[in-house]
Amino acid sequence: MRRTINYVGRFLFTSGLLVLLFVAYQLWGTGIYEAQQQSELRSKFQSDLVEARKAAAPVSGTTTTTTPLPPPPAGDPIGIIRIPKIGLERTLVQGVTVPDLRKGPGHYPDSPMPGQLGNAAIAGHRTTYGQPFNRIDELVPGDAITIQTLNGTYRYVVTAQLVVGPREVSVLDPTPDATLTLTTCHPKFSASQRLIVKARLDVGHSPKPVKPKAGTVKVRRLAVDDLAGKTESRVPVVWSGLAVAAVGGLWWFVFHRRKRWYVWVAGAIPFLAIYAVFCFYVERILPPGF
Repeated sequence: MRRTINYVGRFLFTSGLLVLLFVAYQLWGTGIYEAQQQSELRSKFQSDLVEARKAAAPVSGTTTTTTPLPPPPAGDPIGIIRIPKIGLERTLVQGVTVPDLRKGPGHYPDSPMPGQLGNAAIAGHRTTYGQPFNRIDELVPGDAITIQTLNGTYRYVVTAQLVVGPREVSVLDPTPDATLTLTTCHPKFSASQRLIVKARLDVGHSPKPVKPKAGTVKVRRLAVDDLAGKTESRVPVVWSGLAVAAVGGLWWFVFHRRKRWYVWVAGAIPFLAIYAVFCFYVERILPPGF
């Protein structure tokens, strides 16, 4: 009886430790991935900015136009968002699919680009993948949001904050003037609702907004975003889980045959590496928007 209780206790302790390691991966491991992606996006945007300025430079005997640059392909950077009140500075990515939002805040491709007439919309994670929109609930009317794009730097002023359902597409409806909509999950650690922050372009501190190119904006959408995740293949989860069980079992067997500290360390290193891969795949079948 005592031996059974001992085994059950060890099993529960190990299970609890593995859960804590997975939570740590969710909170910090995803942030490391986002930071790497942000570094790449920032470098590409700076390169694109240099090229855009060269292309816009007037040539002797010619004039320049204010025609906006076309939106970039999905997954590419579109600009940099800064919100001084909450210390936010992130490179924006084009797209709001699961892979896009893992890189940083994403621009809805069906909405106008920031600085254009209409309702430019941006989604971002709140507690995972660098939690870029973790504190946007602190924004109140009058707070400033600036977005630097290849066409210029635009300053928006917050006008309202509200909470809606995850499929309440009316918050993305077109507007006649230049506005901005930020969306994220609500409450924290849940994707059951959306926190919305509305802002309008500060025309006194921004370049004149231009009309988006025809065909780049759609009036309605079927869903607000992919913050709640999507169904992905569970095959990698199964295989990596079996690998964790095999390596863990071998580690336990060898350590119990030869109880030395170096045996424990030698087994812990490959086990944690395989377990990190397992967490990587498990996280992808869970809603990442919380």
